[in-house]
Amino acid sequence: MHQLSTSILAADFNKLGEQIKEVEKAGCQWLHIDVMDGMFVPSISMGMPVIASIRKNSRLFFDVHLMVENPERYVEEFARCGADMITVHVEACNHLDRTIELIHDSGAKAGVALNPATSLTTLDHVMDKVDMVLLMTVNPGFGGQKYIESCTPKIRELRRRINNLEREIDIEVDGGVNDATIETVLEAGANIIVAGSAVFKGDITKNIHMFQERFSKY
Repeated sequence: MHQLSTSILAADFNKLGEQIKEVEKAGCQWLHIDVMDGMFVPSISMGMPVIASIRKNSRLFFDVHLMVENPERYVEEFARCGADMITVHVEACNHLDRTIELIHDSGAKAGVALNPATSLTTLDHVMDKVDMVLLMTVNPGFGGQKYIESCTPKIRELRRRINNLEREIDIEVDGGVNDATIETVLEAGANIIVAGSAVFKGDITKNIHMFQERFSKY
């Protein structure tokens, strides 16, 4: 099933609650929440207080993407704040298998993220445990970047591997996905699409409906 995960990194934080309600009203079911520590990536973004606050007034599925060093330190607290899916970067984990187990033990679904230059082989020994693989199609840390076209074969290869495993594992794509690139990532095999600027810049409802219309073709 295809889902749009709207990234609040691109939202107007002065109107965050209002814009999240508009996202929900437009029929979107997932909210993508980027957590950055200023070390794994240059930027610093939101943390537990923001997630706990918006959780009080939202029924959306919270797709929490941890772009932080040693994310296992924070897994349990993010789960308590309301994360439904916790995604960690293979590049940031000393013990990836253990971190995935910790996420599941906390009651959340587990995702693993890969940067554009990171090989799919890093997932070889955890594919039996993950619920989702997030492929970054820009280098993480900043919104509004251009989609890296060389990532398309990587999406296609990951879809092939998952099909061979006969497991239900979502493929999420994050970075530069908009009306010009959405068809490319859907055809390659992604089913969860992260969009920030493409949703929050302009008419939010209209932008979400554009994505939903494209999903209906797959």
